[in-house]
Amino acid sequence: MILDYILAAIAILGGFFCFVAGLGVLRLPDVLIRMHASTKAGTLGSGLILIAVAIFFADTATITRAVATILFLFITAPVAAHMIGRAAFRSGVPLWRTRLEDGASEKLGR
Repeated sequence: MILDYILAAIAILGGFFCFVAGLGVLRLPDVLIRMHASTKAGTLGSGLILIAVAIFFADTATITRAVATILFLFITAPVAAHMIGRAAFRSGVPLWRTRLEDGASEKLGR
């Protein structure tokens, strides 16, 4: 019974992180910041949900698939985010400008 509550908490926490990732993609102003939100929170949320599934079913095949999927996400998400950010920067996508950046460029004489 206690294990059910722990698994429910892990799955809900994973769902929350996935929700935050989706909300970040929707609401954040810049492509680089959106990319950060989607890769970090989305990967963590998916990993937590997969951990809950692996513990719930407790089958060797399911655990193996969940671990392989988590490793795949941890390996590919940063690489994909880097490539998307690099492509956005090179293609000249306008970045979000803050007051701090504007003030710093004036102080540096640029």
